[in-house]
Amino acid sequence: MNKFKECTTCHHVWENRDSFLSDPTLVLLGYQVNFLHLEAGLFLFSHETADCGTSLAIEAGEFADLYNGPIFETPHASIKKCPHYCLEETSLVPCPEKCECAYVREVLQIVKNWPKRKAPRKDAQPR
Repeated sequence: MNKFKECTTCHHVWENRDSFLSDPTLVLLGYQVNFLHLEAGLFLFSHETADCGTSLAIEAGEFADLYNGPIFETPHASIKKCPHYCLEETSLVPCPEKCECAYVREVLQIVKNWPKRKAPRKDAQPR
């Protein structure tokens, strides 16, 4: 069986990226930057179910193809007005600057705003 990601605690399997991103039990927590290789940075998620609550990490490169805008080459350290959002793991704010990290912040927005499928109602009775 193919799998995109498996929860390390409850062993739930997401077969593909779309099933992962559209799962209403997953919450995007942040991004852990890797300045040497931006796509090796980690997108951090929480699997929030009644019997789980583990944190999951997926390399940013798994989502890079979702973005088709400009990618800048200027290092963040060269930007005088750099807000340093990349250093704040829990910040999901897009970066207004034109540095090399800005596109990852845009990918974060795409992932954060991905449409979630409806969660089953907890009070629903089986038919």
